[in-house]
Amino acid sequence: MKTILKSTIILLASILISCGGKEEKKEKGFSYEKPKTSEQTTKKVESVPASKQIDLTNKGIGPITSLSLNSEIDQQLVSHGADVFKKMCTACHRPDKKFIGPSPIGVLERRSPEWVMNMILNPEEMVQKDPLAKALLIEFNGSPMANQNLSEEDARAVLEYFRTLK
Repeated sequence: MKTILKSTIILLASILISCGGKEEKKEKGFSYEKPKTSEQTTKKVESVPASKQIDLTNKGIGPITSLSLNSEIDQQLVSHGADVFKKMCTACHRPDKKFIGPSPIGVLERRSPEWVMNMILNPEEMVQKDPLAKALLIEFNGSPMANQNLSEEDARAVLEYFRTLK
């Protein structure tokens, strides 16, 4: 019985000795964290949002291919355009701030008159084919501009109203 006891003690001691006291080498394995390198300190390039981009050469897609604006603002057209804007556009646009859609303040400093009128008259095709209109759709959370079925005269009046917004 002493032999069994001695052999059990020796066996337990050898197990304890073999389990402890060793330093395990950690192998480089899979990690979810990216290794930090000096190359990862690249600067973020800020892009200009579509509503702030300036493109006065793009005429858009639609019925208006050429438009000349008089140097003087037609106040009768402005009055009519303000009425149309108030009735048809204020659900999504505010003249003085970003809302569901962009503010029209300064739009003619960023877009051609043809582009603005084509966006008013032909928003579905503009959003499908015009790169700037696509970018605006993305910027404004995928809220497409509704086609209000305005006449060219009404759209021209709204454009004249936009000329007065500062």
